[in-house]
Amino acid sequence: MPVFTYRGTNRAGVAVSGERTADNKAALTAMLRREQINVSKLSEKGKEFNFPTFGAGVESKELAIFTRQFSVMIDAGLPLVQCLEILAGQQENKTFQKILNAVRGSVEGGATLSASMKQHEKVFDALYYNMVEAGETGGILDTILQRLSTYIEKNVKLKRAVKSAMIYPISVLSIAAAVIALLLWKVVPIFTELFNGLGVDLPLPTRIVIGLSHFVGSIYGFLVLVFVIGAGIAMKFWYGTPAGHYAIDAALLKAPVVGIVLRKIAVARFTRTLGTLIASGVPILEGLDITARTSGNAVVEKAISETRKAVEAGRSLVDPLKETDVFPGMVTQMIGVGEQTGAMDAMLQKIADFYEDEVDAAVKDMLTAIEPIMIIFLGVVVGGVVISMYLPLFSLIGKLAGGH
Repeated sequence: MPVFTYRGTNRAGVAVSGERTADNKAALTAMLRREQINVSKLSEKGKEFNFPTFGAGVESKELAIFTRQFSVMIDAGLPLVQCLEILAGQQENKTFQKILNAVRGSVEGGATLSASMKQHEKVFDALYYNMVEAGETGGILDTILQRLSTYIEKNVKLKRAVKSAMIYPISVLSIAAAVIALLLWKVVPIFTELFNGLGVDLPLPTRIVIGLSHFVGSIYGFLVLVFVIGAGIAMKFWYGTPAGHYAIDAALLKAPVVGIVLRKIAVARFTRTLGTLIASGVPILEGLDITARTSGNAVVEKAISETRKAVEAGRSLVDPLKETDVFPGMVTQMIGVGEQTGAMDAMLQKIADFYEDEVDAAVKDMLTAIEPIMIIFLGVVVGGVVISMYLPLFSLIGKLAGGH
């Protein structure tokens, strides 16, 4: 029996690692999840891979469309196996088609739909197959699938918001850095040779730009580039560790402007996921466990895990949430009202709707504010380089004009 080394976090969010023997990787993963250990890395004989492999080649949009179509077919009274056969046949994504055919074969063999989907956790995650199981048990599979498709669609929308909040400023700054480096590397040396030939006195801004050009074109500039790339790779590897993941996520939540957007996204995702699970009949403890694992942020995951531990010990949901200092006061107050009135699922969905609207407005405002700042920054930096190169020419033209 092979020996595996693993690394991950337990229910309390504490980093754990060790060695176990198991028949295969899937068996060990299932064993660790039963012990409430969220695996981040597994390795056998030096071969490592990361968890999770998001979507395994299946995009969230494709999963949402499949779930929506599946719910309509079930509602229309079509047999389960026939639904899966039709949906697999019309799939353009060959990976998804293969998985759906495997699920259909498993169902034909006598397994439940949730158990069949659980065999493909890279596509149908814990939230998905637990909700399907609740739908099968309660005889409301079509309703559950409708809730799932709505949830996935809204989750895709939140992911787009994250990309808008993060990618736009990073891409603009990267382009600006590339343009400036190109100017210093290729354009400024041409002017430098011209000035040396003319023998003119160079003003301070021009000397600074020429000095930067020499630095960029030298071995030191290359070393700086290597250092930046190496730092980026090191940061990526560090983010793959539990400590690095938590530290970076905590820093992002505290960052100005972007941190506010990310916190709202985290609240919207938490309330939407937990509300959908509770409305579907999933027990609160299991719902909190799934919500923590699908939160997308290590700080939020730890807060939810601590809340789950407190609820398991007999406390209410609202008090532990307040103690985490992660969720806004309004959120915990509304959850408290939902807990007292017995309408927790409805209250969580209302909070999610509110915060999703808040995310849309915040991202729009942030991009509106960032765009002119980026334009001004590019104009000042690039314009400054260009003007500094023309200053000696202006001086020379002035002297020639004075001589005449």
